[in-house]
Amino acid sequence: MLRALLALLLILNALFFSWTRGWLDGVVGIRATGDREPQRLAAQQTPERIELLSAQAAKALQQRACVELGPLEGDAALLAAQNVLAGAGVPASEWQALHNEQAGVWAVTTTRFANKELQTRKEDVLKKAKIGYEPLSGVPAEMPALLLSRHASEKAAALQMERLGQRSIKALQVLQLQAPLKRHSLVFAQADGARRAQLRSLKSPALAAGFKNCNAAALAAVTSASAASATTAAPASSGGR
Repeated sequence: MLRALLALLLILNALFFSWTRGWLDGVVGIRATGDREPQRLAAQQTPERIELLSAQAAKALQQRACVELGPLEGDAALLAAQNVLAGAGVPASEWQALHNEQAGVWAVTTTRFANKELQTRKEDVLKKAKIGYEPLSGVPAEMPALLLSRHASEKAAALQMERLGQRSIKALQVLQLQAPLKRHSLVFAQADGARRAQLRSLKSPALAAGFKNCNAAALAAVTSASAASATTAAPASSGGR
């Protein structure tokens, strides 16, 4: 009996010694060092960068303002910017995408001149008909040629070319000088100081347009969209009661 008691005491002493060394922390669930967790302090990186904020600085971080990113040219640019923000941990619920479609540009031009003599003769015809023109630029494959008018749609350009044809102005064509383009912007209507600092610190070609304070148009569009959303949600909310 005494031998069994002695063996038990030896085992208990060995277990207690092991626990005080921290060898059994993961087994018993109670740390020998208590709640101090010195390993966390040892694992800190650049602790000297930690600083306490003054009340004024903390208040400034809490102030909210509207900032926007844009313009972003085309859908691919919009998607790339959104991916960068998502990768940086910025919630999609904090921004709103605004869209603006820029119309294309079509033109009525002469066909390409084979030589200078043909160009001079065409210019004389246009002058006599009192039709304005200018040298065509930006379309190397069609130059040299003369640009007679610009239009917001291909249909309008074709109609103008038909009218000129009725005035005996021949050898004309419709060219697209600029394709329709979608422009986007991402608006953070209620970004606090910490979020604004994070956004402006992000470095990526997709964010090259830069974050800036919202202009009046962007702010009005976001406010209008929020109001419309609230109005739409109200009947649905009351209807469920």
